[in-house]
Amino acid sequence: MGDVVLVHAGVADSRMWAPQLEPFGREHRVIAPDLPGFGEAAYQSDVIDFRETVRRAMDEAGMERAALVGTSFGGMISLELALESPERVSALVLVGTPIEDHDWSDEMEELDKQEMAALERGDREAAADAMVRGWVVGPRREPDAVDPEVRHLVAKMQQRAYELQEGHEVHSKRLDPPSSQRLADVRVPTLVLTGDEDFDDIKAMGDRLAREIPDAERATMSFAAHLPNLERPAEFDRIVLGFLAKHGV
Repeated sequence: MGDVVLVHAGVADSRMWAPQLEPFGREHRVIAPDLPGFGEAAYQSDVIDFRETVRRAMDEAGMERAALVGTSFGGMISLELALESPERVSALVLVGTPIEDHDWSDEMEELDKQEMAALERGDREAAADAMVRGWVVGPRREPDAVDPEVRHLVAKMQQRAYELQEGHEVHSKRLDPPSSQRLADVRVPTLVLTGDEDFDDIKAMGDRLAREIPDAERATMSFAAHLPNLERPAEFDRIVLGFLAKHGV
C-alpha cells in the first residue's frame, strides 16, 4: 500500500479532495493537509515554507515517501518538494500546475485585476465569484455547465482563504534556482494533467512540463477546467490511480 499526499489548489483547501479520499484509500494510505492560510490552517508566520508544511504532514502521518498529487499552487509545491527532497517523493501528479517564469496572457492578468479590485473594496464574495468564474467554470463555458454544488464549494473555500489571509503580507520560501530551471532534474514518474476547459496558459505550461520533465506522461480531461477532480471525479480517479498502479506506487 503506497502513500499518497493530496495537495490542494490555491482557490481551494483540503475539502476539494473529498471525492478522492474513499477511492484512493482503497489501495493507498492518503492524507490531504491544509496549507497555511487555507481551510483550518492559520498562518504561524508571514514567511512560509510550504514544502516544509507537506514534509511535516508526512512525518506526522508516518510517511517516509509518498506520491504527491498536487493541483495548481499545490502542484507547484509538489514539484518543488520533489526537487528539494527527492528521497521523500515516489511519484508526481501535476494537475493544472503553473511555472514561475511563464509570461501570463492578458486574459489571466485581467482575472487577477478583477479579484484584487473586489478585495480592495472589501467584497470577498465578488472576489470569490471571479475566481469561480475563471478557474472552475473556465474561459469558454457558461456557469450552468458546472455543477452548482462544485461552484458553491469552491466559493466557500476561497472566501475562507481570504478570511485567513487578510492582514498578512506572506512571503513564500521558493527554490533557488527555481523549479522552472530544473525540470530536467525531476527523477520520479510524473503525470501532467490538465482540463480542456482550463485557460490556454495552463495548458501551455502543462505541455512544457511534460516536455521538459524526463519521461513525463501527459493527460487531458474533456468537460473540465482547473479542478477536474471535482468536476469528473470518476475519470480523474481512473487516470491518476491507473498511473500510480502502473508505476508500482
